[in-house]
Amino acid sequence: MSAARLLAVGVIFCCTAVAWFTLGASVVSRTGQSDQRLAQEVAQLWGGRHQQVAPTVSVERPREVVEDVQEKDAAGRVVTRRVTRRVAERTPLTLEGSQVEVDLSLDHRRKGLLWYDTYSVRFQATYRARNPDAVARPLVVQLAFPSTQALYDDFAFTLDGAPAPPGADLSHGIVARTEVGPGGEAVVELRYRSRGLGEWLYAFAPEGVAQARAFALSMKTDFRDIDFPPGTLSPSARTPLGRGWKLDWRFDNLVTGQRIGMDPPNRLNPGPLASRITFFAPVSLLFFFTVVLVVGVLRGQSLHPMNYFFLAAAFFAFHLLLAYLVDHVDIHVAFLIASAASIFLVVSYLRLVAGPRFALLHAGLAQLVYLVLFSYAFFFEGYTGLTVTVGAVLTLFVLMQITAKVDWGMIFARRPAPPA
Repeated sequence: MSAARLLAVGVIFCCTAVAWFTLGASVVSRTGQSDQRLAQEVAQLWGGRHQQVAPTVSVERPREVVEDVQEKDAAGRVVTRRVTRRVAERTPLTLEGSQVEVDLSLDHRRKGLLWYDTYSVRFQATYRARNPDAVARPLVVQLAFPSTQALYDDFAFTLDGAPAPPGADLSHGIVARTEVGPGGEAVVELRYRSRGLGEWLYAFAPEGVAQARAFALSMKTDFRDIDFPPGTLSPSARTPLGRGWKLDWRFDNLVTGQRIGMDPPNRLNPGPLASRITFFAPVSLLFFFTVVLVVGVLRGQSLHPMNYFFLAAAFFAFHLLLAYLVDHVDIHVAFLIASAASIFLVVSYLRLVAGPRFALLHAGLAQLVYLVLFSYAFFFEGYTGLTVTVGAVLTLFVLMQITAKVDWGMIFARRPAPPA
């Protein structure tokens, strides 16, 4: 192996790395351009993001308002007249109690190169509101829907047992009112089944800091991998329940600006995974070239730079196949097909160049480790870096041991044999 050949191999490696970065950028572009459009399509077909806000309750109190009204008299002169009229002033109240039950059933949906966290939700809640005055007052309850891009089956919203009349425009929610005696309570019941996308959230108020008395929320999931979005409260208790969890939030007198939420587990997305594997490809090829070069030196059978060019092309074929197969088949099937095709290209080629033993035992094994296993480590988030680090350290140890007595001066001074 001469310095000129080594330089040529370096140029081949750099050109292949540029090709990989171009391929990875195209996968990122395809994923990013379709994400916003496909997410909107999923929301329209299945349901949008849910944030259920607790109903707001207000008490109506009469109040006299004095106003100056300008009008014209019989002579056409503008005169000012003081008018007194009665208006109903609404004062917000704090709910005296909340009993909420939520069932979440995960059902992922795939569009293009992405999986979306879609779920079915069953919501049922009972709220209590108290008239704080010593006389009978009207209580006004207003409910906002968690999403305008969703359906609500088996929907029921009652106030003291009476169904709330639907308004003309349900996008602004439903408003109900009832007369409550001195110090009396009104009971609000809400029930529906719906479908949502992404995080499920429950807010104590539309915005700002809110107070909740005698609050209890019980959530059941059919999935074990649970996570809580930032800015949400952790449950007071959690109990395993079948394939999922039973989570409870209980507070006696809570004042907070945070919410309660659940982030369903993400399914492995083919697009982002294929792009990460593609951007990592130069590292795999560097390890492979190093092992093949060192083994060739030890065997006295150095490969020509053109041989390295075809090996780099076989590596690139793996990522090219993976990038476009994930559009049509499962990511694991795409990975298996791409791996088998790339290994077949390398082994069948080197069998003719350097013999079956070198092709299978050295090159094939190295490709299995540095291309297939290193790439498959991306399927396990959080362990990719550790896997690559351990593989790099072990590779360094083995190469240092087997080349400790090699005279590199003689190796690079040796002139290449003339072609046959």
